[in-house]
Amino acid sequence: MHRMQNRVEGAGIAIQMRGVRHAYDNAVSVLDGLDFETPAGQFLAILGPSGCGKSTLLRLIAGLDRPRSGSIHAAVRSSGIAYVFQDAHLLPWRSALQNVALPLELMHVPRGRRADAARSALEQVGLSDAMDRFPNQLSGGMRMRVSLARAMVTRPKLLLLDEPFAALDELTRERLDEQLRDLWRASGMTVIFVTHSTTEAAFLAERAIVLSARPARIVEDRAIALPPDRAGAIRATPPFVAEVRALYGALERGEP
Repeated sequence: MHRMQNRVEGAGIAIQMRGVRHAYDNAVSVLDGLDFETPAGQFLAILGPSGCGKSTLLRLIAGLDRPRSGSIHAAVRSSGIAYVFQDAHLLPWRSALQNVALPLELMHVPRGRRADAARSALEQVGLSDAMDRFPNQLSGGMRMRVSLARAMVTRPKLLLLDEPFAALDELTRERLDEQLRDLWRASGMTVIFVTHSTTEAAFLAERAIVLSARPARIVEDRAIALPPDRAGAIRATPPFVAEVRALYGALERGEP
């Protein structure tokens, strides 16, 4: 994949949350009064222990659920939001190219235009030689790259990712983190990335919010003090290690 470092200004959206509380149908409280703002174009990582409500928070931001109280403001239509899950969720009877083109097909984009856009998206994630392969012919990392290309093909203003690389081996995960950051740097979109990994959050994000155990509250809202251009070698540097330690300490403070 080609390195892409030029930002596209104005491509993302701002998000504002005020006093957001949420509970499951059995009245179990999940989120406890979350307040934060995400400027347009920011890469924000969300960390917290399992079951604290990170995925629920993404669903609320996407508009798939409504909070029990509080408000969420994100000035974008649903067509401007893309969602990437932990499982690639590819249709097994469609090729990589056809899977990536699916959102445009549902938007009734003409066949030629959607095929061109899908090819371009696959090239961006380094899969120009796998366009005609089916999901069972792809590795786990390649399937996630197809899923990422499918999310990017509509040029979203807001990209939500729910631990998309968690099931992959460490080397594949690090390479995909690097590709994702490159895509973000090139697009200017707003990204919210849920992860359990402090190293992943430190590498990817401009800012990290650490949540406590359920009901989730914000334990730390931290700017990541690392340069914008981050090659893989940065993971071995003292500033990177310091950021990882700070995030890990915040996670420990959020434990019950």
